[in-house]
Amino acid sequence: MESTKSAIEPSLLAQIEASRDVKQRILDDSSSLQSIQSACDLALACYKGGGKLLVAGNGGSAADAQHIAGELVSRFFFDRPSLPAIALTTDSSIMTAIGNDYGYEYLFSRQIEGNGVEGDLFLAITTSGNSPNILEGIKAARKKNMQVVGLTGEKGGKMVDLCDVCIKVPSTITPRIQEGHILVGHLLCDYIEKSMFTPSD
Repeated sequence: MESTKSAIEPSLLAQIEASRDVKQRILDDSSSLQSIQSACDLALACYKGGGKLLVAGNGGSAADAQHIAGELVSRFFFDRPSLPAIALTTDSSIMTAIGNDYGYEYLFSRQIEGNGVEGDLFLAITTSGNSPNILEGIKAARKKNMQVVGLTGEKGGKMVDLCDVCIKVPSTITPRIQEGHILVGHLLCDYIEKSMFTPSD
């Protein structure tokens, strides 16, 4: 094992170790774990109440939004009925129309105004916690009486006080935060799927 590791560029090992350390910090922090549990419970209650998940982010967080929605609409660990989830980052006509007519900061809020209803859940992803279009999306969700789960970094940003639950990945490094976010996304998908359905043999 050591001989294999010695053949790997040290900077690559450092990146893996840094990612591991962030996840260990989450595992060791009772507040982080409780936030994850609370987010899972909110998402499950949303689905049990007949609601849907709306997910949004920018850049790598947009990819995370699409990833999470895909796992819910298709499947995660086993075959089961599809669950309603919409990534607000995928329709180029809608996004360019809103960006052109209203401005980039309203990219998600306009979609939530049109597609969100009371009982839905908005999963808002921003590594800084300060992305203007995410903050506007949260405000729009609030007007719809939707609940909001935020995923961000350890500084929290402005979104912390706007969310029902805000999960702060304990890092200030964007790639490490994003790796934490997709871990949480997978935990959400697993919890919802196993709580709502029984795997078929």
